[in-house]
Parts: sequence; structure tokens; C-alpha cells
Amino acid sequence: MACIKIRKVGNSLGVTFPKELLEALNVTEGDELYVLRTERGFELTPYNPDFSAEMDAYRHVSRKHRNALRELSQ
Repeated sequence: MACIKIRKVGNSLGVTFPKELLEALNVTEGDELYVLRTERGFELTPYNPDFSAEMDAYRHVSRKHRNALRELSQ
């Protein structure tokens, strides 16, 4: 378990993540993290939840219209 301390950074507040946590999330300086509200609290993830929903929609359409998409690609 990691304890993350909130600190003042200029006129804002910020946090510093331990190196091990950054490695586990596979993120580096400049990457974005998304905070999702869940039943258990909050989830921190490097994956964009909107992109995931869009990919699910694409998969649904591509399966449903597989033949039409194949014809259009030729």
C-alpha cells in the first residue's frame, strides 16, 4: 500500500507518486491519468474510459457489418 501526500504547488495542490507505482501504471512524465468513480471509491488508470467505450461500439458495428466493410475495403 502506498501513501500519497498532497502538497502545495504554487497556487494549486499536487501529489508525487512513488517510482514503483509509476512503473506499475507504466506511465512517465507528461502521460495522462484518469480518475474514475467506482462503487469502492476511486480508480486511477492510464486508460481513457471514453476510448474504451468507442472501441466497444466499433467492435459491435464491425461484427454486424463485416461483409459490407470487406466490400468497401476493396
